[in-house]
Amino acid sequence: MWDVPGRRRARRPFEPETAATWSERMAQIRDAFGNIPGAFRLVWRADRRSTIMMAILTLIAAALPAAQAWAGALIVDSVVNSFTARVDPLIGLEHALPFLGFELTLLLIGAASTQMRTFYEHVLNARLAHTINTEIIRKALALDLHYFEDASFYDKLQNARREADFRALGIINGSYNVVQNLLTLLSFAALLLAFSPLITLVLFGATIPAFVAQGRFSNLYFRLLTWRAPEFRRMQYLEHVLTVDSSVKEVKLFNLGEPLLKRYHDAFHVFFREDVDLARRRSFISVGLGALASLSYYGAYAWIVFLTIGGAITLGGMTFYLTLFRQSQGAFQGLFGSVTRLYEHGLFMENLFTFLGLQPQMTSAAQPVPVPPQLQRGLEFRNVSFRYPGRDDWALREINLTIAPGEKLALVGPNGAGKTTLIKLMTRLYDPTEGQILLDGVDLRDYDLDEVRRRIGVIFQDFVRYQLTVRENIGFGQIDHLDDAQRIGAAAQRGGADDVVAVLPGGMETMLGRWFENGFELSGGQWQKIALSRAFMRDGEVLVLDEPTAALDAEREYEIFQRFRELTAGKIAVLISHRFSTVRMADRIAVIEGGRITEIGSHAELLARGGTYARLFEMQAEGYR
Repeated sequence: MWDVPGRRRARRPFEPETAATWSERMAQIRDAFGNIPGAFRLVWRADRRSTIMMAILTLIAAALPAAQAWAGALIVDSVVNSFTARVDPLIGLEHALPFLGFELTLLLIGAASTQMRTFYEHVLNARLAHTINTEIIRKALALDLHYFEDASFYDKLQNARREADFRALGIINGSYNVVQNLLTLLSFAALLLAFSPLITLVLFGATIPAFVAQGRFSNLYFRLLTWRAPEFRRMQYLEHVLTVDSSVKEVKLFNLGEPLLKRYHDAFHVFFREDVDLARRRSFISVGLGALASLSYYGAYAWIVFLTIGGAITLGGMTFYLTLFRQSQGAFQGLFGSVTRLYEHGLFMENLFTFLGLQPQMTSAAQPVPVPPQLQRGLEFRNVSFRYPGRDDWALREINLTIAPGEKLALVGPNGAGKTTLIKLMTRLYDPTEGQILLDGVDLRDYDLDEVRRRIGVIFQDFVRYQLTVRENIGFGQIDHLDDAQRIGAAAQRGGADDVVAVLPGGMETMLGRWFENGFELSGGQWQKIALSRAFMRDGEVLVLDEPTAALDAEREYEIFQRFRELTAGKIAVLISHRFSTVRMADRIAVIEGGRITEIGSHAELLARGGTYARLFEMQAEGYR
């Protein structure tokens, strides 16, 4: 099972495996059933009332079978006694009517409780799905950026989302069914053991093989779906590419539709064949083991008929015991089936709880230092080195850099040199692997994490295009001022979005994008102005612009950066750009190559030095001559 040298291929669920030891199997069973309390806590948080009502209805359902069997026996014996005594039919009916009324009452109670349980289960399912999705989203919000840059994280997310609400509700239903079947069996067991311990053993023992087999198939099904997580994500990605506006133009122009759809189709059929194979094996074995249970029931049936013919029991007694035989075996099968499903649900809930157990590494200090209202010393990178989790190569190495309050710094260098990584460290999306980043002489890790991020305005080159209103697209830059129309208007003016708003049909309330009704799509340059305005919503001490004008025309770019110093007066401004007409306006320019700062100085100083910056500037300038 080796596909490439040094890398072991993941074993498919149906391939032969080394037999697990008894302790390993017990550990897996303990882990699966150990998730039941956690599922109950989730359900309890989702809807306490529905959880309690389902428990009460379960107890009612558990008491009904024995009572109904007893009522049936009373009716039969009443009829037989009236027939034997040759009483008037009306008198015989009068004797049987109380028992008929008793059985009717039980039937109505059963029907009502079934409908009520269906109702509360529906309510609980809806609220539980919302609760679990909220838990997953909240956990994702709390996790560090490095999780989202790791493919295995998305496998965990996929497995956590898959059927989590269904499995959690299944644990509740399964647990209640176990209680219901246990209580029903206890009531049956007392009667059956008194009648014949041997028949009781035969009836119950015949259901055990099916229980063991179903547990085995539950484990196989869990392994199959867990192993599939990357392929499921790939199918979802293909579906996304084939159906969203951001990719449809290229898909059509390059005729990618049918080839990508074929990949989607082929992946589905691989899964489909495995599902059918597993379902076929499960069905064949279930039929065989079901036949064994049926044989045991009819053996007991023959024995009770023999005793009735011999006069050992009455006809009503025969009816009573046959009902007990049938329902007790059904209850025993239901008990084992519920336990098997509990085990399967528990296996799947492990995925959810594993995801919810992920812990962020980026946290605030226990007693954070207040961020100063105005910077006195600025930002300092002191011997900072960084490498991404799981990587051996350094993204940044031995960075020493000081940015004074009010200074404008530009970062230039080839793609992949480490410019955006430097910004991620500055905004504490990551912490340095080595060294320190100081804000006014205090390590960023000693401040409150949210407060640090509130004081820094950032717009990345891959900014988000929210399918929401213009007001929200800009106001999200400072969410607690989303209703401040004056501040949003000022930010739009500073970022150049005011002229975009002026031509939109609904002004600030125009819905952007094409995902929702009455949406208005913008050009790339217009979207970039909206994103720039979002950055200007922040009233922070640091403004970071990563390729802020890449989609703007030259005239608009010139206008914005003519006002650059005015817009960022008194603030630290860090600018990443490949346009040297823009970066030359900065106080200093840092050249990053291979994760290191190789040159730093003003535009004039770097040109005079004749190094990398001068060479790149001349190359770009030559294109305009």
